[in-house]
Amino acid sequence: MIVQVGSAILVGLIYSLVMSLIPEPHRRPFNAVMVAGAGAAYLSGGGMGGWEFPFTVVATYCAYRGLKSWNWIGIAWLLHTAWDVVHHLKGSPIIPFFHTSSFGCAICDPVIALWCFGGGPSLLDFVRSRRRPVDEAA
Repeated sequence: MIVQVGSAILVGLIYSLVMSLIPEPHRRPFNAVMVAGAGAAYLSGGGMGGWEFPFTVVATYCAYRGLKSWNWIGIAWLLHTAWDVVHHLKGSPIIPFFHTSSFGCAICDPVIALWCFGGGPSLLDFVRSRRRPVDEAA
């Protein structure tokens, strides 16, 4: 369980790091498209029947608003988190052959949402700014 939680958090951090490779102003709209895709992920066999469609409409609306606002992308990721929890509890995972995939997604998605609520900053720039310069005199 601890390994799965840690792995899911790591996936969220890696996602944010990889997205940092996309320069602004393209990073936000690209992430809006990504969260729209995540919002539709359960359509192809999700266990909530007709409820999958209203959820997808709401997630798509948030993703559309995310074209101009990181906060809306964060909201969409949190909505997806809630839907992941529902699917996990129902026993209808996002990846049918990986029983705990919705649980992992429910851990990963809030990490991404936090990054979005922070404005989707470049984590690469953050890491670079934290590195100490090499002492050339040594």
